[in-house]
Amino acid sequence: MDTSNTPPATATPPVEDQRVWKAGRLEPMPIRKLPDAPPSVHVLGPTVFLVALGVGMGESYMWPRLVLLFGPEIRWLFLIGVTLQAVVMLEMARYAMATGESIFSGAARVFKPLMWFFFVVAVAVYIWPGHLSAGAAAFEEITGIPWMVTAIVGLVFVGVVFTLAKVIYNLLEVALSLLIGTLVLGTAVVAAMVGSWSDVVTTITGMFSFGYLPPEALSAAWFPVIVGACAFAGPSGMQQMWYTLHLRDSGAGMGAHQPQIRGLRHAGEEEERPARGFMFDTSDPAEMAKWKGWRRWVTFDALLLFWGITMLVTISFTVIAQAAVRIDPGVRTVIQGDDREVALTAMSNAVSSAGSSVLGVVFLGFIALIGLNATLGLFDSFSRGQADMTFHFIPGAKKLGMSKLYAIFLWGVILFGILILLFGPADGPSGILDTLAFLSTFAMGAYCVTLLLVNNRMLPKPIRPRWWSNVIIGFGAVFYLGMLFYSLFAYGVVVG
Repeated sequence: MDTSNTPPATATPPVEDQRVWKAGRLEPMPIRKLPDAPPSVHVLGPTVFLVALGVGMGESYMWPRLVLLFGPEIRWLFLIGVTLQAVVMLEMARYAMATGESIFSGAARVFKPLMWFFFVVAVAVYIWPGHLSAGAAAFEEITGIPWMVTAIVGLVFVGVVFTLAKVIYNLLEVALSLLIGTLVLGTAVVAAMVGSWSDVVTTITGMFSFGYLPPEALSAAWFPVIVGACAFAGPSGMQQMWYTLHLRDSGAGMGAHQPQIRGLRHAGEEEERPARGFMFDTSDPAEMAKWKGWRRWVTFDALLLFWGITMLVTISFTVIAQAAVRIDPGVRTVIQGDDREVALTAMSNAVSSAGSSVLGVVFLGFIALIGLNATLGLFDSFSRGQADMTFHFIPGAKKLGMSKLYAIFLWGVILFGILILLFGPADGPSGILDTLAFLSTFAMGAYCVTLLLVNNRMLPKPIRPRWWSNVIIGFGAVFYLGMLFYSLFAYGVVVG
C-alpha cells in the first residue's frame, strides 16, 4: 500500500496454514498472519473519514441552532451522542481489523437478510444530497449564486474526481485531511475573534448539564429536531459501518490481505479480490500481542483524533452561536417562528461584527466547505458499501469487478441527487437534512444491535468485546430507537 498516513500493509502471504475460522454459514476464513501494528501515536489514517463525516452539518448547523434556542446547556445530549459514537467506532473496528471484512459481511454471517436490510436503508438514507445543498446555501449567501446551481456543479465535481482517481482511498484521505485541517484551524481562529472566555466556559459546562430540557424543547416542533441532532452528533446513520470499509482499504489489521478499490479510469488494474476475509491465530501469544497493538492504534484514533477533533470544532461553532445571540437577541424569536435558515445568517453576522464583513464571508465559506467535505465522504462511502455488498452477495456481480460497481453506485447517487434538487422537496436544504436525520436515527439503533450480534457471535472468544462495551452499545440501541419512537408516539411526528 502506498499511503503514508495509514498502517503499513503487507502483500498477500503464501498459504502457510490450512486451518480456518468458521463464522456463520458463509465460507470459513483461512488463518493468516496478522501484520505488525504501526505506532499507536499517529496523525492521520482511516479516522479522517469519520472526522470528515462527523464534523458535518450537525455540528455546524443543527447544534448551533439548538444552542441559539435553548442555550449551551442543551449540549449534554451532544456529549452523550459523540462519546457513544467513539465506543461504536472502536467496536466496528474490532470486527474489521480481525477479519479484513466489512461489518456488512459480518451481518451476513449472522443472518443474510440483516445485511440486505442495511443495503435498502443506505439507499433510503444517502441518496439525498442534504449536506451539499446546505453548504451550497451558505455559498449562495456569499456569492448570490443560487444554491441549486452550486449543489449540482458540486455533485458532478465529486463524480469526476472519484472517476479519475487511481486509488480512491489514497485520494480521499489526502483531500479530507486538507479540508479538515483548514476547518479546525479556521473555526478556532474565528471563534477566538468573536467569542469570549465566558462563552467558552458556558459551552464546556453546558455539556455537563445532564437532564436539562426546557419546556419548549419538549414539543412537537422541537423534540423531533433534538432527536435528529443527537443522531448528527458525530458520524450519523451508517457512516460507522462504512468506516469498516475504510479500515480494510487502508490495510488496518487483516485488511492488509485485501486489495484496494480503484477509480473507473483505472478499473483494469484491479487486483483479484478474495470472496471472504481472514482470521489470525488467537491462540498464539505473539499474534495476540500484535492484536493488542492494533487495538491501541485504533483507540488513539477514537479518543484523540475522532472525539477530540469533533469536540474542538463544535466548541468553536457553539462559541460563535453564543456570540450571535448576544449581538442580536432577536434571532432567537425568528428561529422560534420556524425560520430555520436564519441560524447561519445570524452566526455570519456575529463573525462580521468582530471587525469586518470579510470574516462573515469566511465563516460562510467554512459552511460551504463542510458541505463539500461531507459529500465527498458520504458519496464515496455509500458507493463503497453498496459495491461491497453487491460484489460479494449478488450472483454474477464479480464479473464487473469492485471498481466498476463502485462507479455505478457513485454516478447513480449523483444523478438521483441532481433529479431531487431539480424536482424534489421544495423545502430547501433544511428539509433535506431533516429527512436525513430521521432515517439516520433509525439506522443507528439498528446497527448497534447488529454490532452486538456480530462481535459476540462471529469472533473468537479471546478477541470479543468486554461486558462494559456491550452495555454501552446496548445503551446506544435504546438511546436512538427509544428517542425516535418516543417522538413518533408522544408527538405524532418523526424527526424533522
